[in-house]
Amino acid sequence: MGVAGKMAESVFGVRARGSTIGRELRGGLVTFVTMSYIVVLNPLVLGSFDSSGPGAKRDVLGAVLPVPQVAAVTALAAGVMTLLFGVVANYPFAIATGLGINTLVAVTIAPQLSWSEAMGLVVVDGLIIMLLAATGLRTAVFNAVPAELKAAIAVGIGLFISFIGLVDAGFVRRIPDSAHTTVPVILGIGGSIASWPTVVFVVGLVLTGVLVARGVRAAILIGVLTSTVLAIVIEAIAKVGPSNGVNPKGWNLGYPALPQHVVRLPDLSLVGDVSLGAFARVPVLTASLLVFTLVLANFFDAMGTMTGLGQQAGLLGPDGQLPRVGRALLAEGFGAVAGGAASSSSNTIYVESAAGIAEGARTGLANLVTGLLFLAAMFFTPLYEVVPIEAAAPALVVVGALMMRQVRDIDFTDFSVALPAFLTIVVMPFTYSIANGIGAGFLSCVLLRSATGQARQVHPLMWVVAVAFLGYFAVGPIESLMH
Repeated sequence: MGVAGKMAESVFGVRARGSTIGRELRGGLVTFVTMSYIVVLNPLVLGSFDSSGPGAKRDVLGAVLPVPQVAAVTALAAGVMTLLFGVVANYPFAIATGLGINTLVAVTIAPQLSWSEAMGLVVVDGLIIMLLAATGLRTAVFNAVPAELKAAIAVGIGLFISFIGLVDAGFVRRIPDSAHTTVPVILGIGGSIASWPTVVFVVGLVLTGVLVARGVRAAILIGVLTSTVLAIVIEAIAKVGPSNGVNPKGWNLGYPALPQHVVRLPDLSLVGDVSLGAFARVPVLTASLLVFTLVLANFFDAMGTMTGLGQQAGLLGPDGQLPRVGRALLAEGFGAVAGGAASSSSNTIYVESAAGIAEGARTGLANLVTGLLFLAAMFFTPLYEVVPIEAAAPALVVVGALMMRQVRDIDFTDFSVALPAFLTIVVMPFTYSIANGIGAGFLSCVLLRSATGQARQVHPLMWVVAVAFLGYFAVGPIESLMH
């Protein structure tokens, strides 16, 4: 064993975990391949190519986050956090921007604030999660929420993500008010798939679905890359052109043309562009509930994902718990702080780490490989500019479908469970807000259980949350009364 091998053994205890350095290196590579799609996808969720297009993600000031910059900070935050988690927690669980949370930031929070203020709330969210983890309250809050609502939150976010993917790809379109119809949305253009970009989306969705169903590693990444190549070929032949709000058959976000450069120094100017001005721009109650919603959306999945990955890797103790889980949760919570500080949105544990574990990864050494590959990805941002949203949207739909699987944990035969879960799931996409869905679910859960003689089963923390959301929904009338 060489010097490097001895260092790896002393730091990570590779042999003690029943692994080898070779397995760790392969596992880290496989994990990166399976989750590297986030470097392509997150810029299309948070960023825009210009501020004038109809699909641009503008903040309250009309500003946008440029796609190349978001790609660079996404790779930076994922690389740094994956490395940190590997060293601190010594588990092969990689970290990157969380899907669902980035959508919450882009769709619900940023339109009310500036981007820097929205990312400031993400940092606050991370600090709260770290505090909850350090004091043990994170576990207490996790246990206070009924399992059915936890599952419903995940399912609702999955449905919301899928709906955004369908809309961004032009597969679902809003009918103009001038059309004199009560139908709010329609399939494609005039009820049919009448544009080449939407065809690319459909092909990408079918391809990605088949790859995931067959258990192909890096299925989502392969789907995005293949769809992008198809889009480039179609654009070269058909000259579709961008949408720009006037060409309904054009590419909505991103333009599939070969880049002039492949490698470029990353633009990291978004790092540190955060502000706590949200509490001055909107009512304190609104800002506080936005933070609370981020906290809820952030830490439930992390605990479940960490336990599931630990079980797959054979790392759970005799009590069924992950050893040193407090340290791991603290490091994971810092991912929200780092993601907000980098303007890439909150970072969290990725279930795709299961691919690396299946390859044999058992220690944080695998994370060193994954993290270094993410840092290298910062230098290839020109490639991310040619990915149209129609090529990336299938990934949103597929991820949403994967999240929908948790619906099996909801007992729909008990209506006091079914209605809160149902409201949580449907209110998210129907109101285009994760916060609204969580609030509707919490309020209805407390009310139904109280009205059916089950008030004692409602945890005191649930009452606190329900009252907070009641204020959130009534913030308009409350402000009117105050003035």
